[in-house]
Amino acid sequence: MDTVEVLIIGCGIAGATAALQLARNPNRQITIITRAGDPHESNTRYAQGGIIGRGPEDTSELLYEDIVAAGAGVTSPSAARILADEGPKLLNEVLERTAGVVFDHNEDGTPVWGQEAAHSRRRILHVGDATGRAIMNGLVAALKEQPNIKIESSSTAVDLITFPHHSRDPLDNYRDISCHGCYVFDRDEKTVHRYLAHATILATGGLGRIYRNTTNPVGARGDGLAMAHRAGARIANAEYVQFHPTALAAPGAEGLLISEAVRGEGGVLLTPELRPFMADYSPEWKDLAPRDIVARAIHHEMEQHGYSYVLLDIASHMPAAAIRERFPFIYEQCLKVGLDISREPVPVVPAAHYFCGGVLVDEWAKTTIGNLYAVGEISCTGVHGANRLASTSLLEGLVWGNRAAMEIERALDNPANDKRPTRADVPPWDESGLSAEPDPALIQGDMQTIQNIMWHYVGLVRNADRLSRAIRELRHLWNEIETFYRSTKLSDGLIGLRNAVEVALIVAHAAQHNRQSRGCHYRQDSVTVTGDRLI
Repeated sequence: MDTVEVLIIGCGIAGATAALQLARNPNRQITIITRAGDPHESNTRYAQGGIIGRGPEDTSELLYEDIVAAGAGVTSPSAARILADEGPKLLNEVLERTAGVVFDHNEDGTPVWGQEAAHSRRRILHVGDATGRAIMNGLVAALKEQPNIKIESSSTAVDLITFPHHSRDPLDNYRDISCHGCYVFDRDEKTVHRYLAHATILATGGLGRIYRNTTNPVGARGDGLAMAHRAGARIANAEYVQFHPTALAAPGAEGLLISEAVRGEGGVLLTPELRPFMADYSPEWKDLAPRDIVARAIHHEMEQHGYSYVLLDIASHMPAAAIRERFPFIYEQCLKVGLDISREPVPVVPAAHYFCGGVLVDEWAKTTIGNLYAVGEISCTGVHGANRLASTSLLEGLVWGNRAAMEIERALDNPANDKRPTRADVPPWDESGLSAEPDPALIQGDMQTIQNIMWHYVGLVRNADRLSRAIRELRHLWNEIETFYRSTKLSDGLIGLRNAVEVALIVAHAAQHNRQSRGCHYRQDSVTVTGDRLI
């Protein structure tokens, strides 16, 4: 067993920020675990468009108004205010000064501000079209410089250690649920370790991999959400899964995100017959309408006319050299599959992109379970409401990573929190009776079944019949997977499969319960509403 002071599960912008801010106190000891072999690998790494700064002629009030407008009446005003007020300052403090990230700038040193959908001002800072990669390079380098931060790679979280559930004496002084660490599967040693922690932060990212088409990396299967749900944490707004309108639709490059910044720089969506269509769906914003509107417009065009994709054309609206300079990553990746975005339109389809709900947290990242915090995409701060405003995700991870660190610092300094369980209080992981080896074919087959159910029945367009069918099939699959899990030796794939089916059920149940179309939750069998409903 490892006893740590602060355990952070996940190493994207949110988890890394929390670690760096806590590490400023040399007396703090922080351990980060990440399922990836390389700590650079996270959802953050794949962010292309950028992160919100304070652009010219911009104010926190204008940003606040844009966040609330995009959230379709579900945004928490206080959370949006926190993000708008604190975000740009932290960007300078943590990313530019601590992590040394250099955003694109003009020859005179002034920032190059990007435009993205539903933003009233040009306020997006970027590093070409690989902003997330630059941010992770800087953050991981900064983490490795801190002597009081330890990074454990190839380590998959299995379940949170919670009392009274995992207490040897469940009736002894544990009236409320509290978290005291995590059981962690070491992928190299094939063993489970107990990490006993004074404070635990979930920073595990999103759940896009429960869908057939997604822009998310392989680890984004909802691990943190499933663990928190099993532990009894409250989940909020789980029906709001944002689909990015433009993922590349080409063999060998499925899921490659074609950044919203391409439309921000003038890119136009066309049918395969080269007919622009977004003015039919959003006369005011056209191709820069909020993501849910654009994604459903594409979906509708594909269904109505039998298209297998639509086209995104930047080549007619931006010089070829400027395209190659502004979007080098997208340009290179498209060239690998025979497409030149500087000369021709590229085929795109919508794909699951971002989870707007999550583990419910307060303004300081505290969950409904004691000693457990959640930051980044795993959490529901209320900022995103029913539909995330572009480029707020990285900023939210930054702000609430910092806030979690501040709250944990206060909690650890409080003498009232000195009573903590010891090694003798927590049982080791019990692997007795697990004789079967994990079968990759079964795991892959079940995962593909989950992905197909979610894509067809709990995807861009939902209705009562589809959701009922999804829940029936997912419940049956959950029983099969749980039986499989309880008789089989652990593997990362098996852990992920168990989490994926649980998360799929959470999303499907939430979508069934909410009969009103709003934001990125669209039901054919309801009317669209615009009134306020806060979490």
